[in-house]
Amino acid sequence: MDGNNPDNAGRSHVPPISAIDRRCFLRLSAFFSGGLLASGSLLGCLQGEEGKGQIVSVNDDGSVIIRAGCPSHNCGGRCVLKLHVRDGEIVRIETDDRPTDDISDPQLRACIRGRSYRRRQYHPDRLKYPMKRVGERGEGKFERISWDEALEILASRLKRVKEKYGNSAILVPYGTGSYNQTNGRQTAARLMNLFGGSLGFYNSYSWACISRATPYVYGTSVTGNQRQDWINSRYIIMWGWNPAEMRDGTNSEFFIKKARENGARVICIDPRMSMSAVSLADEWIPIRPGTDTALMSAMAYVIISEDLHDKDFINRCCIGFDKSQMPDGLEEEESYIDYIFGTKDGVPKTPGWAEEITGIPARTIIRIGREYGSIKPAMLYQGYGMQRRAYGEQPVLGGCVLAAITGNVGISGGWASGIALQVADGGPLWNVFPTGRNPVREMIPVFLWTEAVLRGKEMGPEDGVVGGDRLQNNIKLIWCVASNILINQHSDVNRSAEILKDENLVEFIAFQDQFMTPSGRFADLVLPVCTQFEVWGLQDGWKYGDEVIINPKIYDPPNEAKSDYRICAELSEKLGLKDEFTQGRDEREWIEWAVNHFRNTRFPEIPSLDQLHEKNRGVYSVPVEKPKVALSDFRDDPENNPLNTPTGKIEIFSRQLYDMDKPDVIPPVPKYIQEWESPFGEESKRFPLQAVGHHYMPRVHSIHDQIDWLEEAFPQRVFINPLDASDRGIKNGDQVRVYNERGEMVIPCRVTAKIMPGVVNIPQGAWWTPDEEGVDRRGCVNVLTSHKWTPLAFGNAQHTIMCQVEKA
Repeated sequence: MDGNNPDNAGRSHVPPISAIDRRCFLRLSAFFSGGLLASGSLLGCLQGEEGKGQIVSVNDDGSVIIRAGCPSHNCGGRCVLKLHVRDGEIVRIETDDRPTDDISDPQLRACIRGRSYRRRQYHPDRLKYPMKRVGERGEGKFERISWDEALEILASRLKRVKEKYGNSAILVPYGTGSYNQTNGRQTAARLMNLFGGSLGFYNSYSWACISRATPYVYGTSVTGNQRQDWINSRYIIMWGWNPAEMRDGTNSEFFIKKARENGARVICIDPRMSMSAVSLADEWIPIRPGTDTALMSAMAYVIISEDLHDKDFINRCCIGFDKSQMPDGLEEEESYIDYIFGTKDGVPKTPGWAEEITGIPARTIIRIGREYGSIKPAMLYQGYGMQRRAYGEQPVLGGCVLAAITGNVGISGGWASGIALQVADGGPLWNVFPTGRNPVREMIPVFLWTEAVLRGKEMGPEDGVVGGDRLQNNIKLIWCVASNILINQHSDVNRSAEILKDENLVEFIAFQDQFMTPSGRFADLVLPVCTQFEVWGLQDGWKYGDEVIINPKIYDPPNEAKSDYRICAELSEKLGLKDEFTQGRDEREWIEWAVNHFRNTRFPEIPSLDQLHEKNRGVYSVPVEKPKVALSDFRDDPENNPLNTPTGKIEIFSRQLYDMDKPDVIPPVPKYIQEWESPFGEESKRFPLQAVGHHYMPRVHSIHDQIDWLEEAFPQRVFINPLDASDRGIKNGDQVRVYNERGEMVIPCRVTAKIMPGVVNIPQGAWWTPDEEGVDRRGCVNVLTSHKWTPLAFGNAQHTIMCQVEKA
């Protein structure tokens, strides 16, 4: 596998453009605009004086090194790759080698997914030509057609649905396959907005509950200190958080390591002994999935009982902690302390109570409660898996409240918890490609798109619809761009497949991607898309980060693949919208526009696109010398710097939630609520094991599933505890059947003590591969998941699964 080699011997340096003659500059320009590299003709142009700014550099074998952003697939990071290109082919990939290990501006080092990207770039299964369906929908039978025919089909279908039903019957679904501006669903969204709009959606599959719940406490999602401040923390709880594997901002694991070197104690609370638990934590505490709020409540019991809470901060900055702080007119309602001590429900949330629910010994709960309450400053970082569950809003609220009652809000080394977007300016912008205003005002929760197919006209506010009292249409046309959400990544795969097979429901499906994914098999029209190495692009950091990385076009797309932008531009001509859509720009000119946009927003000193090549090695970064601290102004003076909550304070008790009048599922203070599929419910008699599907090192959601190097290093398996395996006569490596009432799979198992008893782990993203009997043979966890959604955010609860495992 390609690795990082710091040895630069035999490599010549490239002078800045000003030191290159016009003929050489034109040759370089031709290369960077997409021409194939002819190393001999460029070698003379690329020799330069030692120490000058670098565009590219040349190895003794004639290969040219180009620095580029790792293709942006929503992996949780944004990294720099060193591409060794020879005779028009990437022959080796390394990563960022900028000479710095400074915590203010560290290297952006790629993981194995980025370093193995050649195996995806040159994979034989890449889509090559436009195709139309010739068999039954879902059979995966297609025939090759021309681009002109393909675009005529799509244009005519769009016009037909618009005329017959209206624009709200069109959906360009959620998709995160590309974030480089010119590749990705944002290009289709722009065109549809010019065409009259399409059904809108809000929220995401990643952050539904955490993004919705955090503002109920803080009035904002910007609750995170800049990461350089993490080194000032003395106690860090990684609660279901696995940055070593899923990234969550390039270098997050680096900052945790630096905090440990600086004396911080790190604990990891997770059903799995994750890669982060192994490499970053001092202690792993396994917890039963879906019981996080019970543990949080018991920790609060310890903190309050032992007088470890920050009474001054609570009195000045919070509301709803006890009876003296309740909102006007609600003085007799249940405060947070009432819930913790069981004043109203008669159940004190003691460590012993939580032990029975969480599986964590009471003595451990007491210890970590004391540690978090007494070691200052402390950081409780919430991962996202715990909020992709039934009642996933509750652990988000619970984590925010723990941070508040211990006074870890608004201080260096502390952490307000919640979604914790970066304080400096809200953090990275991701897509800046302008999509314009959607004329269709109705929006649905992103997870409820199958409901909008089945009963769109019946859906209203009770289903999370905003922008109107009811939807005007059921979904009749889906244009799926850079997304595998139709099948693989949506809940209850078998249900989704049955819905999409019915052509009386969705009348037309267009699919635009680089590979024939399980979603693509259900398309009527397939359009091949180039990779991010074959089109100009630009990206900034992922959630955290103060950098912009260019994605230069290395060479032209192979066969008949095109960028998402080019496809939309050609389609716009058939729709009579070309001038409005393109504004006369090609892909590179839109990236120049994007650089200017960053200059006018986050990065006023960013150089031009050409200068990014010349001087910045493809990345522009801003060192963070004095990290900013979220909510510090509020903490210092809450009267003059109120939060954007109804009371201007941190709302431990939320009147907004109280007014929803759903206390059993949306309580006004964070509570543990038993999940609708639970080891404590009747369903556990048939399906006694909980299942989770974590973000796996070899994949970005479902991207990279077909890459041989990654599969060899991290094969798809179900992970099961030795106690559960022994009870079932299962040995390591056995083929096992995993099933519930929604579906089943047969895959190999890994017997390991790195997952707690009673829980199995099926890494998410494996491509659904049913046999003739409908049994999945690859291990797609969504065969088992439910399409039921959470009560407040209307978010996906795909980690709430009960199942059974037996030897196949």
